[in-house]
Amino acid sequence: MPPALTWLVRHGQSASNAGLPAVGHAETPLTALGQQQAREVARRVDRRPDLLIVSPFLRAQDTAGPIRERWPDTPCEVWPIGELTYLSPARCRGTTPDIRRPWIEAYWHRCDPDYLDGPDAESFGAFMGRLGDFHRRLSTLGSGFVIAVGHGQFFRAYLWGRDKDFAVAPQWMRAYRLAETAQPMANGEIIELKDADRG
Repeated sequence: MPPALTWLVRHGQSASNAGLPAVGHAETPLTALGQQQAREVARRVDRRPDLLIVSPFLRAQDTAGPIRERWPDTPCEVWPIGELTYLSPARCRGTTPDIRRPWIEAYWHRCDPDYLDGPDAESFGAFMGRLGDFHRRLSTLGSGFVIAVGHGQFFRAYLWGRDKDFAVAPQWMRAYRLAETAQPMANGEIIELKDADRG
């Protein structure tokens, strides 16, 4: 049985979101605004969550920090719900969003679910596999209130992919990209899922 209520929370503004050079895909810190957004999210948590799920990426960990401080008795688990790492982090280190933009466009234009940008990158097919695993694990938690703190692309892909059983195909990859860019998740945004919405 899925949780009665699940919050999907995107991390606060990161240095990369603010246009600063990348320091590492998983190690990007929050900005001062991102820290403020994390505190605002925690203020909205007005009852004790039954479980806090957090991405291993630093920006998600730091966004979850104020929630953990407010509700220290809530169990916290790190799940593999990190961002889709479709560009090689080694290639991206030290680059700005403007430098990476043509690489991003080339990746999505290629539209190959099996393509790897480098040995430290992730294919879209593997990403869809992680989404399916998240869905199955979430469905076994039982009734309660669960908060997952992670990333906009991951959560948008999760909501989009449930209707397609997380299928891996070029047409779904293209459709996902169009949907995600049309309505990206804002930093600090919360999407509430009730059990009836879970699919």
